[in-house]
Amino acid sequence: MVANQFKTALLLGALSGLLFLLGYYFGGQAGIYIALFMALIMNFVAYYFSDKLVLKMFKAQQLDKEQYSHIYDMIHDLCQEMKLPMPKLWYIPTDMANAFATGRNPKNASVAVTKGILETLDHDELRGVLSHELSHVKNRDILVATVAATLAMAIAYFADILRWTIMFSGRSDNRNRGIGAFIIAMFMPIAAMLIQLSISRSREYLADETGSKYSKDPLALASALEKLHSNVKSHKLAPETSAQASTASLFIVYPFSAKGFLNLFSTHPPVEKRIERLRKMA
Repeated sequence: MVANQFKTALLLGALSGLLFLLGYYFGGQAGIYIALFMALIMNFVAYYFSDKLVLKMFKAQQLDKEQYSHIYDMIHDLCQEMKLPMPKLWYIPTDMANAFATGRNPKNASVAVTKGILETLDHDELRGVLSHELSHVKNRDILVATVAATLAMAIAYFADILRWTIMFSGRSDNRNRGIGAFIIAMFMPIAAMLIQLSISRSREYLADETGSKYSKDPLALASALEKLHSNVKSHKLAPETSAQASTASLFIVYPFSAKGFLNLFSTHPPVEKRIERLRKMA
């Protein structure tokens, strides 16, 4: 658990380093402050309103207390164990077996479960999944993701300024330096995105570990991940939109197919590795 926290801090440090390196190469502070300010504004809006947007996007309804009283009881017990306030619970009418947590802090948290996950998992497996999602709330992963996104977006904006400056400066002197700057401006945002995705994967491992600690049943979560991964292959989220891709990191299992090289751009670690780690914990 400590290793994953340290890894997250290291990756956030690397993102910050990329940002300041790019600013230093550009030669001025004004542009970097503008880029950082724009990124902060955009992510401030995302931080405070993304939970409402994503719940609306997937047509979430409040989870019926009478029909699903056992889920409310599970969440209540886990929250007491984890010293968290009770989150709002939501139901998403889709056959995909999945779940996610959102909200800017524990007092404003929401946990959503799909129709598919309620039909697919047994009691212990569902408890393991809910413990994982509450771990995201406890570990303040929404805040961590927002900080990472702010830094990554600032790097992207600043690199864009640098590219356009090089293209329209019209200077033929220092040609090699100009080419070098253009290459840096092209690849810095890619590096930043890969670091940001690494942070997301690190937080998933951390939520698996934290969730297993409080559910006291890592094998149940491993079994749940196996079933969910199998279910995702045959069920799609609906409707499929470009906005949907931006919510992928919220779900307990990656809701799209990603194999081989594409795994580099996945917000989640490979399910097989997560299951292996959980079985070792047991």
